[in-house]
Amino acid sequence: DVQLVESGGGSAQAGGSLRLSCAFPKYTSYDMAWFRQAPGKEREGVAAIDRSGVFRHYAASVKGRFTVSRDDGKNTLYLQMNSLNPEDAAMYYCAAYSVAGYDELDTRAYKYWGQGTQVTVS
Repeated sequence: DVQLVESGGGSAQAGGSLRLSCAFPKYTSYDMAWFRQAPGKEREGVAAIDRSGVFRHYAASVKGRFTVSRDDGKNTLYLQMNSLNPEDAAMYYCAAYSVAGYDELDTRAYKYWGQGTQVTVS
């Protein structure tokens, strides 16, 4: 199994920033993505990046505020979140290994998931 470990969550004020990280195993190269889930809501795709790091996709709600990136030398996926608002508060998950036939921000597109890191915005 593939272990993904998120970190960097915490509390931020509205208008502030946080950077999330997701460590993934060495010698792997997967398409990856960030998802989030707020209480009582379905898990939704936030941002995705392909294994080359060239192609990125964003949910409309975060486009222009969030940036997904990866550093394969450090085996880490990042999500830079700026201009946070209370609607961004959620548990954030990273996912890896895309399955063909689904949109990049569809939960069904990914096989491996981390345990999540909590983001609160006040």
